Amino acid sequence: MSAYLPNRAVGDVSKTPDRRAFLKQATVLVGLVAVGRVAEAQAGARAVAGAQGATAQPATQPAVRAMTVYKDPNCGCCAKWVDHVKQAGFTVTVRETDDMDSVKASFGVPAALASCHTARVGAYAIEGHVPADLIVRLLKEQPAGRGLAVPGMPVGSPGMEMGSRKDAYDVLLFDKAGKSRVYASR
Repeated sequence: MSAYLPNRAVGDVSKTPDRRAFLKQATVLVGLVAVGRVAEAQAGARAVAGAQGATAQPATQPAVRAMTVYKDPNCGCCAKWVDHVKQAGFTVTVRETDDMDSVKASFGVPAALASCHTARVGAYAIEGHVPADLIVRLLKEQPAGRGLAVPGMPVGSPGMEMGSRKDAYDVLLFDKAGKSRVYASR
């Protein structure tokens, strides 16, 4: 109890801690215990890896892998793009809608950058046929911006494959003001 009540003298009931203070301290204590357990587990994993002649590697996957995709129910290339991001390890929820304009507006996608589908992953909007590796890079780097966009539907982009034909296109990072810059070129 002395850690919880450092300034309380024995028998002094005038400074009884309130429930909020108690819960705050209890939460801190539980957090410290949890951190200690995580550190113990990591140390154990390093010891096992070391005993096997390997070094423990940090995870390279971004924490956010859940994505919601909004698409027109009749769009085939959107479904192919969904398959592309699933193959890259994203967990995808598809929401079909006939009102894509309001979806794009709600995510702040500038009209000039519009494509056929819009996705949300973490805090970012993903507009159009953005390659999955660039979404992973976006989540890792977390640049200031609202999201990535591939305007239009360039041939050869994920979901828009047509044999060996592939048009060059830019993937744009756009901000809240609607300004964009090239994030990558393909």
